[in-house]
Amino acid sequence: MKNTPFSLLGTLTIALASCAAMAETPMTPKAQLAADNKTALTRYNDDKALCNDEASSTARLQCRRDAKTEYDKALAAAKAKMTAASQPAPPKAACLDCGKVTAVKVVEKAGEGGALGVIAGGVGGALLGRQVGGGAGKDLATIAGALGGAYAGKKIEEKVKTQNVWVVSVQYDNGSKKDFEFAADPGFKVGDEIKNAGESIARP
Repeated sequence: MKNTPFSLLGTLTIALASCAAMAETPMTPKAQLAADNKTALTRYNDDKALCNDEASSTARLQCRRDAKTEYDKALAAAKAKMTAASQPAPPKAACLDCGKVTAVKVVEKAGEGGALGVIAGGVGGALLGRQVGGGAGKDLATIAGALGGAYAGKKIEEKVKTQNVWVVSVQYDNGSKKDFEFAADPGFKVGDEIKNAGESIARP
């Protein structure tokens, strides 16, 4: 097809129509189809009018054929555009590591008693038990004191090491649930979206 004047005019018409469409509120697919068809028809009529300026009847006939071809292409493009716009958006891919915070609470976590507390308690208990009774009774008291002191020492060490921890409960998109512990306030609140970050969690 030769570069006829109506091709330039048609291009300008489409460009102006596109600019106007962007400035307006988005239309429904059917309304957009009607607008595109109207624009195509306007262009087609303008193209046919320009064909009258051709010098020969053969040139005028070919010009009209070219105009009709362009018109048919515009209608097909408008229909394809409406079909694409009418298709539902593809479903969002599930994120296996994503979820939401369902609860945040602060709890006391008992510390773990180590060998130091057991030894110190046992020695102290043995010394106290040694002060009771005499003979075999003193030996029994020493053993009982050592055992009792070891237990008490372990409990005292656990109490000293007790600390507050923040427990964040998470429900994942797949329905599973899990709790995460933090030594300090992590700043999460109920409803926050999260994703896994190694052995912990973070905001997306």
